[in-house]
Amino acid sequence: MRRNLLPILALLCGTLLLFLGNGLQSLLLPVRGAQEGYSNEVLGLLGTTWASGFVIGCFVAPNVVRRIGHVRAFSGFLSLICLNVLLTGLLVDQNTWLVLRAITGFCTAGTSMIIESWLNERATSESRGTIFSLYISITLFGVVGGQLMVPFANIATPTLFMICGILYSLAALPTTLSKAASPQPLKRARLDLPALFRNSPISCIGILLIGVANGAYGTLGAVFGTRAGLDQGAVAAMVSITIFAGAIMQFPAGRLSDRMDRRHVLAGLSAAAALAGLAILVIHPTGTYEIVVLVAIYGAAANALYPIAVAHANDFAAPEDFVKVSGGLLLLYGIGTIIGPTLGGPVMSWAGPHALFAVTACAHLLVTAYAIIRIRQRAPIPVAERDAYTTASGGSSQLSTPESLSLDPRSRTAGSAPDVNAKADTNARKEAS
Repeated sequence: MRRNLLPILALLCGTLLLFLGNGLQSLLLPVRGAQEGYSNEVLGLLGTTWASGFVIGCFVAPNVVRRIGHVRAFSGFLSLICLNVLLTGLLVDQNTWLVLRAITGFCTAGTSMIIESWLNERATSESRGTIFSLYISITLFGVVGGQLMVPFANIATPTLFMICGILYSLAALPTTLSKAASPQPLKRARLDLPALFRNSPISCIGILLIGVANGAYGTLGAVFGTRAGLDQGAVAAMVSITIFAGAIMQFPAGRLSDRMDRRHVLAGLSAAAALAGLAILVIHPTGTYEIVVLVAIYGAAANALYPIAVAHANDFAAPEDFVKVSGGLLLLYGIGTIIGPTLGGPVMSWAGPHALFAVTACAHLLVTAYAIIRIRQRAPIPVAERDAYTTASGGSSQLSTPESLSLDPRSRTAGSAPDVNAKADTNARKEAS
């Protein structure tokens, strides 16, 4: 195993540096923006523009890489990201920030897809599962580690923006200095909503709503903490513990979903996330301890929903359709993260910072209600015929690209892939009979 991991060690180090910068920037901007007096609507749009750029990048970046090559594209994307974060620290203007954030989202999609394609190229059948788990863990620790840097410098100065630029610059070195041959061209993302809905209505609608909730909290959670009176360190801890709680919860929730109807687990976790959000909305906690505990409960339930919804969709799809189905769901989740902060900002301005959780609670209650409806309309697939649960990339406020799905060991079953429409129609005929 050590022999398999050594060739990708430099890539994994570059990935860690990239997501350290990503995590630092994603928390620094809303906290600094709140300090500058930007409205909740503008702070929400920072997340909307980033997610929009990211989703567009998933479609357009493969064409850029195909034309100029992996190394040049990677260097160009990272140079733009570094330039943008430095300009953000120099030009403290809300309209400038929105434009720069959209460009950063686009370039982040490009850099992530290139790293993922390189890892996929070097992974073997024996090491693929380990590399996939390492990649997910590194992105998680990178984002959280970057967020925890915020309390160590004055956000009113350009210092943290400069540190972020240094991290992005260092992230370019492992890949640009590598002598390894470029991997295969990036895959183009495709989104077929009718086929996704026929395959699994609850996964399709549920992941869109999960994206709305996670996008709203991921962008505006730090704004909520700041407006609620928390200091920089407490805000960083609050946002980070949400991600960690969700990561820890994925394993027990996943095992439970392997033993019972996954829709019951989706409904239960969504209800728990909604109750935690409503508790914050109604109680209006102001103490650091109370806020962090309630947000940890919220994060544990909310961030464990995405991989279960993906596993449920793949239960009803052919194994060779894993990349097609999961990739479509991932992009649908991205659309939800565009909607979430766009709604959350005005609601917070109208009803106060705690009203952020009114948005998340509404989304989670809709997931619960629709899961119950689908339980009554469609029989569960037998346990022996289900796809085994696997921790999925994506699902928190940090988006993943369709290219990351190629790293998942389940994608190795692809051969002559039958169409999702045909699989869905076959399932429908089985149920009708």
